[in-house]
Amino acid sequence: MTTNDSKTELDAKNGLRRSHKLVAGKMLVLAAAMFGFGYLMVPIYDIICEVTGLNGKTGRVSIQEAQNAQIAEDREIIVEFVASVNQGGSWVFKPNVKTMSVKPGEMYETSYYAENLSNRAVVGQATPSVTPFAASKYFNKTECFCFTRQEFEPKGSRDMPLTFIVDADLPINVDRITLSYTFFKSPDQPS
Repeated sequence: MTTNDSKTELDAKNGLRRSHKLVAGKMLVLAAAMFGFGYLMVPIYDIICEVTGLNGKTGRVSIQEAQNAQIAEDREIIVEFVASVNQGGSWVFKPNVKTMSVKPGEMYETSYYAENLSNRAVVGQATPSVTPFAASKYFNKTECFCFTRQEFEPKGSRDMPLTFIVDADLPINVDRITLSYTFFKSPDQPS
């Protein structure tokens, strides 16, 4: 083996090492970028939902704002109430009224029924969703069981109130709104 051959072999090994370091560096940067993107997804998602009305997040208004709203006397829409229980939940959860005919701008009250079927105290939470998505920014609540966690004794039950108003500026092409709640065991409850 000549000196030229060993120098060529050494250059090849050094080039290979540099190539491996470059690839490792790119992978670290990619992993950091993916972590950063994942970390920012929740606030970005919330902003997108707020701007576009995606995910059907509803608004919240004060009772005074709701009482001062202008009522669309010449218009009625149907509001449907739906309930579901998240997987693994040991609950009965249902609306007390399946549908209501409402005038936009007028305040309405209804309630949902929840029952803890387990033999231990449980804390529940409900998340709302409104469809069509375009209606979500016009559906506002003044009182809702979804605003707070709900504590249930073993085998305990209760009616949970909901007071809402549909904004009179609701687009004319929307004549039916579905308010859906998913009830689940709160993840931050004591064991």
